[in-house]
Amino acid sequence: MQAVTAAGQRQRTKEPEGLGQVFWSLGKTAFKVSAGYAVVIAVLTAIHYPYQVDEEGRSPDRKYHGSFYGDIYAAPKTGGKGVRKQFAEPEPPAEDSKYVRLAKQAIENERIVPKVTSFAQTYGLTDKSKRVLDVGAGTGYLQDVVPNYVGLDISPSAKRYFHKTFVEASATEMPFPDDSFDGAWSIWVLEHVPKPEQALAEIRRVVKDGGVVFLKPAWDCPWWLAQGYEVRPYSELDWKGKLRKASLNVVGSPYYRGASLIPTRFLRQAQAKWSGGPTRLHYKLLQPNYMQYWVADSDALNNLDYYEMLLWFTSRGDECLNCEADPIWDANELIIRVHKKQS
Repeated sequence: MQAVTAAGQRQRTKEPEGLGQVFWSLGKTAFKVSAGYAVVIAVLTAIHYPYQVDEEGRSPDRKYHGSFYGDIYAAPKTGGKGVRKQFAEPEPPAEDSKYVRLAKQAIENERIVPKVTSFAQTYGLTDKSKRVLDVGAGTGYLQDVVPNYVGLDISPSAKRYFHKTFVEASATEMPFPDDSFDGAWSIWVLEHVPKPEQALAEIRRVVKDGGVVFLKPAWDCPWWLAQGYEVRPYSELDWKGKLRKASLNVVGSPYYRGASLIPTRFLRQAQAKWSGGPTRLHYKLLQPNYMQYWVADSDALNNLDYYEMLLWFTSRGDECLNCEADPIWDANELIIRVHKKQS
């Protein structure tokens, strides 16, 4: 009996497992994988969550910030007092600084003039009675898009590019009364402003109720731009720089970015709904490089997110005119109609 029983037990152990047991085993494996993935996503979200908001007294190093933006728009060869060699570049045939040349190339590649022209035509800003503000006007390449144009820039040397109204001022302290403009736009500027939420509040203040705003910051500027890791050879970097450059294959991939960006957007959406009122603009601080302009946005101060800025406007009762049905997945320019009476 014992032998038979033992043989029977041995025989039963060799029999295949039931289908339910197979599914149970697969389910446990899937649960472990999902749990591990969820932990990784949670950690990445916590690390990359945009904790920063505007703070009193926060400003960049004025010594370099002011002279940097004065130098880059200065006339060739003369350049103005205190121009650094890498920005002046007086040797022929250069006509502008490296900053301006890269900006002109990006403007053409991204078709900025046609896009802003279409915006102005669509929303009636080409009428002479409609006054339009360009925040961070730079070289004034958009000044002929509309007849009634005002360009604002922090750099006094930018004035040389203008044949229309130019105002030297900060985007965070605009010298205009409330409701001065029918429309406004700002292209690749807000990521360089020390207090971007204050700049948004100023734009909203000076635009009339029902006015329209076109915003196209450089979204999601990464930390490695300041030191130009993607363009510099390993040979000129120290060991820390070599590690950071090597890490770009991972941290620069869309999979890594999406792993923290999308969960963060869902979290910010939930926080906005829970608060029930106007949101604060959250962003990530960057360390700008005012000494060496390696690549475009080496001088960026802020990492700004499209959806975060959209929440800022819509939580104040404003309307997005170009958003998709589910904008939480988007990263586009923002076209906003201001509704002050609802805020």
